Amino acid sequence: MDIFDRARSFDLAHGARQAGLYPYFTAFDGPDATTARLTTGEDVVMCGSNNYLGLTADHRIRAAAKAAIDRYGTSRTGSRLLNGNTPLHDELERELADFLGMPAALVFATGYQANLGVITGLLARDDVVLIDREAHASIYDACSMTPAKVRRFPHNDMDALRRRLAACTAEASTLVVVDGVYSMAGDLCPLPQLVELCGEYGARLLVDDAHGLGVLAEGRGTPAHFGRTADVDLLSITFSKALASVGGAVLGSPEVIEYLRHHARSQIFSAAAPPANIAAALAALDVLRNEPWLCEQALANAQFVQGELHDLGYHTVPSETPIICVPTLDVTATVLAWRALLDEGVYVNAILPPAASPRLRLSFTATHSPEQLKKAVSAFAAVRKLLPVGAADDLAAAS
Repeated sequence: MDIFDRARSFDLAHGARQAGLYPYFTAFDGPDATTARLTTGEDVVMCGSNNYLGLTADHRIRAAAKAAIDRYGTSRTGSRLLNGNTPLHDELERELADFLGMPAALVFATGYQANLGVITGLLARDDVVLIDREAHASIYDACSMTPAKVRRFPHNDMDALRRRLAACTAEASTLVVVDGVYSMAGDLCPLPQLVELCGEYGARLLVDDAHGLGVLAEGRGTPAHFGRTADVDLLSITFSKALASVGGAVLGSPEVIEYLRHHARSQIFSAAAPPANIAAALAALDVLRNEPWLCEQALANAQFVQGELHDLGYHTVPSETPIICVPTLDVTATVLAWRALLDEGVYVNAILPPAASPRLRLSFTATHSPEQLKKAVSAFAAVRKLLPVGAADDLAAAS
């Protein structure tokens, strides 16, 4: 069998494209803002971006990125270990550690690489890693690349986690990995219980807070939201959400971060994040420090829409974040609703298996106007008949 045969037989997207129901790789012209312009020329209200603070088009962030290009060029063309490091990278590590209340930080070119680096850099044979079933794909990929024993536990099920931890031998080094905010539904991990269980069984805890940074606790994320920052062993973050850039970091104790500097292969064997990306993240972090009200505004905007959707009869998954999950009955209902909403001038994300069960994922930013929020609600009112209540109850209960 030719390994290309599976590619030749892949026609999942063909019929959807022909019918105008293919919801992926939509091309947008212009910045990632609350209004997005399709390449066909139409403007839509963007309710699918992770630009939580609305900073990707902010003049201060743009100016910082341009200045970095003028000084450092467009790329360092090498890893940080060898020739790719700049004072900007070092400064961002110091600023992130200070802002998030962690001892030390290590910056990577992407958030995905941050998870790959910390997990593959630390885990060895005979170790055990326990991951939440709904953890991010980068966590799954990282664990698959290690020789460690990988065990999953049902989403946010602390009784199941306790049983998994109790089953680990006393000799095994154990790492528990969870998301702070789960991106497909917007729900939080039960961090206080996680901390207590890890302490009881001598396990280390890694929290991927990609969607908590810049959102919760005046931007300091899920650990600060629960008041347990000092109890989190490792924190991974990304710059591609609230910090309006691309990149990532791992934060933890100085000795662990120093070890990862020399053992995280996803950093050692990858070019450094471009200076423009690092400068943009630094500028966004400065805005976050000085304008924490942006976090509250993003949350308030999402809460308004969630309340209105509830009044329309939608069963959304409970969320304390800017993410709103509207479960759907099946794939067909999802893509039909996505297309109908787009025709109403509102863009949302259509989520299909295997990423997650069928759903529409909405996310809101600090810069959405009241008029845009009302337009989103009106669009959902117009397509209500395409989204009957049913599977929503099961998903909401499970989350």
